[in-house]
Order: sequence, then C-alpha cells, then structure tokens
Amino acid sequence: MTDAALKDESQRPAEPALLEDVPGWFWDHDRHSFDWFMGQQEKAGITGDLLEMGAYLGRSAIVIGEHLQPGETFTVCDLFDSDAPDDENAAEMDTSYRKSLTRSAFEANYLAFHEELPEIIQAPTSILAGGRIAAGTFRFIHIDASHLYEHVVGDLQVARVALQDQGVVVLDDYRSQHTPGVAAATWGAVFNHGLKPIMLTECKFYGTWGDPEPFQRDLLDRVDLAAGCYLSAETLNGQQVLRMTGSSDGIGEFRPSRHHQRLAAEAARSEAVQSRRALQEDAARDLAARRARAAELRRPANVAKRAARDLLPPVVTAVIRRARRG
Repeated sequence: MTDAALKDESQRPAEPALLEDVPGWFWDHDRHSFDWFMGQQEKAGITGDLLEMGAYLGRSAIVIGEHLQPGETFTVCDLFDSDAPDDENAAEMDTSYRKSLTRSAFEANYLAFHEELPEIIQAPTSILAGGRIAAGTFRFIHIDASHLYEHVVGDLQVARVALQDQGVVVLDDYRSQHTPGVAAATWGAVFNHGLKPIMLTECKFYGTWGDPEPFQRDLLDRVDLAAGCYLSAETLNGQQVLRMTGSSDGIGEFRPSRHHQRLAAEAARSEAVQSRRALQEDAARDLAARRARAAELRRPANVAKRAARDLLPPVVTAVIRRARRG
C-alpha cells in the first residue's frame, strides 16, 4: 500500500456499529424526547418537514431522519469544513471542533443508518433566512449551530417563520456555562417574542410558538414516556414548564447500523486471534522456562551435586547439607 493510500485509510471516518459510536453530545433523555415529540406528531397525523441547524457528525440527525415520513423533507444546515462567516464564529469552531468536523464524516455516519442523505446545505445557518426555506411547513426544528447570541437570535427567527402552528423547536446548550449567548437568546425569545416552553432537559429546551398544553398534558399523563423518565412542573411568568429528570434505564436502544453485524463478526474474529496469540505466547514462555530449567540442571556443577546426592548415603548427604547451611 502506498504512503498516499495509507494516509487516505487513516483519515477515513470509523464505521459506526451503534449510534453511540457516532461522536457527539446527544444523550438518552434527549434522544427519547426527540422520538417522543415527533412520534406524537405522527400519531396525530401531522406531517411537515424536518430541519437541523448544526449537525456536527450526525448523531442527532440520524435520530431525526428516523422520523422522516413520505412526502416530507429533512434539511441539515451546517458549515462542516467550510470557512466561518466571521472571526468570532471561526474562533468558536477552532476551539470546539474544527479538526474533527467534516462533511464526509457526517455523510458516512448518516448513511450507516439510512439509505439516503438528507438535503444538505453547507453554509452558515443565516443563509436560511429570507425565503431559502418555505414558511410554515416544518413540524420539528433542532437548533445546535453557533453559540453566539446574534447567531442564535437569527436561528430562532428562521425557526419561528418556518414552523407550523404546533411545530416544535429544540435548542441545545440553553443553560451551559460556556454558552451564555444561547441562554440569552432562548429566554429573550420566551419573554419578548412569544416562544412558549414545553419541557426542559439537562441539555435542551423544547418549545413552540403554538399551544404547549397538548404536549404537556400527554407528557404528564406519561403517554409513551419511558419508565425511567420523571417530570416535574414549574411556573415561569405564568407559563407552565416541565422538567425531565431520572435515569435512562427504560429508554430503548436505537437500532444498530448496517455495519453492525460485519463489525461484530470482525471483532469476534479479532478477539479469537488475540486469544490464540495469547495462548501461544503463554505456551512459548512456559517452554522457554522449562528449557531454561533443563539447561540449568545440565550444568556440570549441578550434575555433580545430583550425582553426589544420589550416590552418598542419606546420613552423609544430610550432614553435608547442614554444613553448607551452617
């Protein structure tokens, strides 16, 4: 294999066997919540497009894509390995994920779980404003792009125009210490622009510009909610807000990728080879030790000692041993 081929091989994204193999920060409570919100829409016969602003390497996009219904479109907008539109955004990307984020890695991860890619817009999310996407046609939007305040405000404005009346918007990092811009933009939209909170998890804010009560009622009634997820209710400026806590024990696993069986078989073969190699190494060490002991016994001094031990009377041998110890 040539040096160039070796370099290309080393740069190929690892094939994921499970969703957890895809790098990213998308935890079980939010995976379950994504499934729950989109699943409730589908049970109610609601159709509409899906959108993710900021995808990283595809872990959350893979889950969203699982809910794509016939006639719907799933759009992913991310810079990937393109240049950022301004110095602040460039610095943010350099600090967080510039070295690992590539479009090819996202596409490889997504295609491990789905037959077709979503519609990909490789550009800043600001490009979605001004009619790039149809107004009032989306039922679920996930915002996880830039953490800078001005950018998140713009993403929320895009979402407000794009969502249907009962569409759901999800914001990542609405409370993290390192993303105050997301918190300011999120709560600014709640207090000043009609965004109504539905539920909070540790990492994400779920809201709507429609009526949150039907979602909250079903959540509190535990309709299709996993056993380990618990909800509590708060009141914020006269609006009810639910908080999800608990364990992820009752949340089912996401289905494996198309690579799963092959990778599992390869792992089993590798383990068997390593096991055989370990047994061979143990046997080789044991043989070497036995040979070393045999060689030690064949040394002239040791041969003479054995001969003396075998030929002298036991009483004399015992006296010689005591004399040596003394």
